[in-house]
Amino acid sequence: MPIEVAYEAKIERLSILDQNGKLDEKLAKDTLTDKQVVQLYEHFSTCRHYDEVAFKLQRSGRMGTYPQNMGQEAAGAVALAAQKQDWMIPCYRENAALFLHGLPKENILLHWMGDERGNEIPDDVNMLPISIPIGTHMLHAAGIAWAMKLRGEKGVAFTFFGDGATSEGDFHEAMNFAGALNVPVVFICQNNGWAISTARSKQTASETFAQKALAYGIKTMQVDGNDIFAVYKAARDARKRAVKEHKPFFIETLTYRLGDHTTADDARRYRDADELESWKKKDPLIRMRKYLESKDLWNQSKQKKLEAKAKEDVSAIVKRAEGIEKPTIDDIFDYTFKELPIETRRQRDTLHTHSLGQFPEQETLQQTAAPAHA
Repeated sequence: MPIEVAYEAKIERLSILDQNGKLDEKLAKDTLTDKQVVQLYEHFSTCRHYDEVAFKLQRSGRMGTYPQNMGQEAAGAVALAAQKQDWMIPCYRENAALFLHGLPKENILLHWMGDERGNEIPDDVNMLPISIPIGTHMLHAAGIAWAMKLRGEKGVAFTFFGDGATSEGDFHEAMNFAGALNVPVVFICQNNGWAISTARSKQTASETFAQKALAYGIKTMQVDGNDIFAVYKAARDARKRAVKEHKPFFIETLTYRLGDHTTADDARRYRDADELESWKKKDPLIRMRKYLESKDLWNQSKQKKLEAKAKEDVSAIVKRAEGIEKPTIDDIFDYTFKELPIETRRQRDTLHTHSLGQFPEQETLQQTAAPAHA
């Protein structure tokens, strides 16, 4: 018997707006309008200032550890491709997308300040809180997509994760589940080249992260993750397919975090300075501005106004986060159970778990009984 080819595949890479702000008009057709590009540039710029302020809040002891989003803002274009009924299941470096999808900006600050109310998602926003454990949230995304399919809803679950998450077992379980049950979930791998301090070359022997989806029967592609047109088009097309066919899709975005992994990290210890400088030239905000300036849609005067407004807006966000009313102890009880069990209600009302604290009258019984033992 002759040897036959059992399987062949190819991975396409999409790029529309290069680092010099030059647009491929053919590929960009029917994607983002100039008005949307301006809006995204303004939004991303505000998010960049938000990042800078959050960093200072952490350094001044007003907030805990914080992961900067700087350099990866283009993922926010996914939110323009999404619909209100779609779900966002994030990791922790997708601020731009989450804010566009409806998350109040102070929520992220509250979360990193240690206030659980930062994870309280408004009822009209389909989103899960940011996920710190690596990869676990992708299982939730697959489950939400399955539920939407069973209910006959026309929604999609978009889930974000870093390249490091592909080394976790949860990633493979979520992918297998989504592929086997054909659920409308779009997996977005933000490949920034580093799983904290582990280089991509040391993490996997795969030539791409996109090809990992093929093992689970999931269509996939790779895009320039600093190119808003490419990210938007890939996410929009993936959504259309997911809704029409109830099938998952995998998108690998090639991007780079310009800051440290978190404020508890020092990337200079493991990243080459030349590598960082080369990626700074590919900054999504820089190429967006070059594009807008080439079309006479942006200038220095508008830039100054934007920066002033961003400072004003972010200052107001910080004020709301730091000025929030202190939570009551009842919160840890009242928002855990729909109906409090009697024992839990007693713990809430007395703030004690031991019987003497819950029934202080027992102390008098002990005092009364003391003489009898004398």
